[in-house]
Amino acid sequence: MPQSSPTQTKPDAVALDAAFEALKTYDQGSSRGALMPIDEAVMASLESQSAQKELEQRLITALKKGGSAVAREYICSKLTMIVSEACVPALAAQLTAPEFATAARNALEAIPGAQATKALRDSLPGTEGPQKIGVINSLGARRDADGVRALTPLLKHDDVGVAGAAAAALGDIATTNAAKALREFQPQVPEGLRLRVADAILTCAERLLVAGKPADAQTLYRLLDSTAHPKHVQHAAARGLELASGKE
Repeated sequence: MPQSSPTQTKPDAVALDAAFEALKTYDQGSSRGALMPIDEAVMASLESQSAQKELEQRLITALKKGGSAVAREYICSKLTMIVSEACVPALAAQLTAPEFATAARNALEAIPGAQATKALRDSLPGTEGPQKIGVINSLGARRDADGVRALTPLLKHDDVGVAGAAAAALGDIATTNAAKALREFQPQVPEGLRLRVADAILTCAERLLVAGKPADAQTLYRLLDSTAHPKHVQHAAARGLELASGKE
């Protein structure tokens, strides 16, 4: 007879209060053991919606109060496990801070629904460098159709990393408008971005094909089916054209 999995033990309230108190001064070099009651509470809360909401609010409050970058990164990592839309404003406020923007973005990316996607999209103008690239990557991962308008100008960004990330995100989003943005940019793409844009176009075409839009996919594949592109790109485009035309 199979044994049932053990139920998480409810965390001790006094120990949990002490852990949140320790979190206020937690920093590089602090004892990680002091926060163990929070770790345990997060795991236990996965079995109780009311406990999860209560713990989520405590973590949000702690995040809003500030603390070290290490502490806020820790809070974001815990929220990633129990996030709901209630977390969005507090997490969005952290997206422009280099020290823990990645942790906040990862937590936002884990939240389903339009509110988190909008928060990521709205943060784009206030971010630069790695933070902007990270947000772009998240918008691509969430396939944010409404983000196409914000991502398209970034194809011409001075930072090649930002421009390449924007191309990749548009390829992942793979709507008709995303395909149009890549199609119009392809003839003027700088040398340093050629392969990244080609990869984005192939991804977009493949997703359009899967979505039942073979004509749109063919248009993209034809952009790459020439000797102007590396052989592996040509082969992928030719193969895509065969599939899109129904020859196989």
